[in-house]
Amino acid sequence: MNTDSTPVIHTSDLVKNFGRTSALAGLDLSVLQGEVHGFLGPNGAGKSTTLRILLGLMRPTSGTARVFGIDPWSEPVRAHRDVAYVPGDVTLWPNLTGGEVIDLLAGLRGGADENLRRELIDEFDFEPRKKARTYSKGNRQKAALIAAFSRPARLYLLDEPSSGLDPVMDAVFRRHVRRVTSDGATVLLSSHILSEVEKLCDRVTIIRSGVAVESGTLAELRHLTRTRFRVTSAVKPEVLSTWRGIHDLSIDGATIEFDADAADLGYVLNALATAGITAITAAPPSLEELFMRHYGLQAAGQASHKSQQSQKSQVL
Repeated sequence: MNTDSTPVIHTSDLVKNFGRTSALAGLDLSVLQGEVHGFLGPNGAGKSTTLRILLGLMRPTSGTARVFGIDPWSEPVRAHRDVAYVPGDVTLWPNLTGGEVIDLLAGLRGGADENLRRELIDEFDFEPRKKARTYSKGNRQKAALIAAFSRPARLYLLDEPSSGLDPVMDAVFRRHVRRVTSDGATVLLSSHILSEVEKLCDRVTIIRSGVAVESGTLAELRHLTRTRFRVTSAVKPEVLSTWRGIHDLSIDGATIEFDADAADLGYVLNALATAGITAITAAPPSLEELFMRHYGLQAAGQASHKSQQSQKSQVL
């Protein structure tokens, strides 16, 4: 990743309301030049709404959004001159062939590099002579990806881009993401597929209910969660229960599993060595665990708050 200090994408206190429904509730997002930035959240979190605002397709209720320092709503042509976009649910012109669709989409940005176009069609195993109405979801997705990658862009906005792709084609997609970023491009990858983000992204922003709940590098975010241990030992449960930083302990014969806080890993490893073990595995927390922890804690907090409010109202 080759970045400078000026964000390619910057939003500040971004709000978008649809009547009484709030899709974005003060989103702060910063994407640096040359990085692959994961934009994580479940369906309905506000990811697609953010991308539509960045594309100039939707006006925010309040707050600011900038692409290359330009307001995409007031100056859409200048803001999007070097932007390629792939949605997660691609709709094509049914009577055009796949090749004609690729040429039309790439032509909006000045036309495809013919050598690169042929390479992409071959790698994605795409049949460009068929009518678009005959394509499966995966093939529609391939057409949009080929069009996006067949002409260099400075910024790629990818909204669930690998939806419908099989594992082989997903590997092709990842390879071309790495290719464009190695050439200095920036990628904002909106996804709820955590394994995909984990393989590709330099930094991640987790969005929930229209606000960013956490942002940072994968290493930084992993420090917020726990490491999973699986050990074989004769240590007694009453001894384990006294150890600092241990959570979610389960024992099945001589097999022991538990989570350990990052701050207590040294203590736990020393305790395990003293107790005597015959086997051990320690897995760094995955993005999925991080993601579920964020949402689980947030949901639990909201449920507790609602319960307390309900109890207060009953007392009153």
